[in-house]
Amino acid sequence: MKILSLLLMVHGKAILENEVAESIYILIENGKIQAMGPIHALPSHLTNVEKIDIPVNQSVVPGFIDVHIHGAAGADTMDSSIEALETIAKALPAEGTTSFLATTITQKHENIENALRNTAQYLKSNNTLGIAEILGVHLEGPFINENHAGAQPKEYIINPDIELFKHWQALADGNIKLVTLAPELANGTNFVRYLNENGVIASIGHSDARYEEMESAVNAGAKQVTHLFNAMRGLHHREPGVAGSALLFKELMVELIADGIHVRPEVMKLIINAKGTEGVILITDAMRAKCLKNGTYDLGGQDVAVANGKALLADGTLAGSILKMNDSIKNILAAADISLLEAVQMASVNPAKQLNIYDRKGSLSVGKDADFTILTNDYQVEMTLCRGEIAFRKG
Repeated sequence: MKILSLLLMVHGKAILENEVAESIYILIENGKIQAMGPIHALPSHLTNVEKIDIPVNQSVVPGFIDVHIHGAAGADTMDSSIEALETIAKALPAEGTTSFLATTITQKHENIENALRNTAQYLKSNNTLGIAEILGVHLEGPFINENHAGAQPKEYIINPDIELFKHWQALADGNIKLVTLAPELANGTNFVRYLNENGVIASIGHSDARYEEMESAVNAGAKQVTHLFNAMRGLHHREPGVAGSALLFKELMVELIADGIHVRPEVMKLIINAKGTEGVILITDAMRAKCLKNGTYDLGGQDVAVANGKALLADGTLAGSILKMNDSIKNILAAADISLLEAVQMASVNPAKQLNIYDRKGSLSVGKDADFTILTNDYQVEMTLCRGEIAFRKG
């Protein structure tokens, strides 16, 4: 007799790859989606199944994938400890995130290398079921422009260096999946080309690039723009800059911090009008203060004051966010005239496709990882499953 570990009876809505379904069942076995279909067609012979009923006022959506997050719950990728990564991975399911890229920050080479070694070690032995899965590393800096450093420590910024990156990728056991860089710097375009040829996403960010430099980067294989409109040359009617070029080039997926602080709601709508929901990835860019009280916290060796939903350096510079992904969904739905299906595309489908893991994550589909979150009508998280195991349950 086949033993099925979990049966979800979805009486409300389920956001599938290209449609919204109602009243369906989802069978989960060994962490994967084994079968799906209308509840009325549920096989009658099923036994030894743990059943969970999802009421009509709740929706099942694919787990969110955060490609840009530094930390949460008091922990940061740069802490370079297994415990820190585990803390983040255990905290994120409460906001519906089921997988993420551990994101570094510009720092001393030694500190970056420690974080890369630690993440590689974690991926070998600690990427367990029942918590959010680390998919690799997002290397944010140090190959960026000091004129748009944002909260990245300027004293450690350097020009793109392919040989140094090769060394770092070796330390990371090949797990650096995404690099934020400024392509206008010396050797920048060559660096973009190298990343693209070696299967690493080149994301333009913390950059002062002009249109022609953006065009060269796109031709060299740049595929993404880091937190659009933040820490970059803005849009001007005589110089599109990074922001304007990001809206123009279809080859570029753009990250968006949809907290209403980093980008005004009206500009969120502008971004979606220009790029379409297929061209945007929702991120949090969250730091260790997420899930904690107001206070002063560390980011890249700098003090960050957190109050009233903002994380600020002493000079008033935004220093990441304390945004949660389910709130990102709520905010983007309020700002733009889109559906939950389209919002989920930006939080789950697009990052999975961008990371080339859509064969196993990013949507509710037979054969894929059983990564789900269950949302109420006001987008609060009721439950999250990571690879078939309950990682968060409200109350």
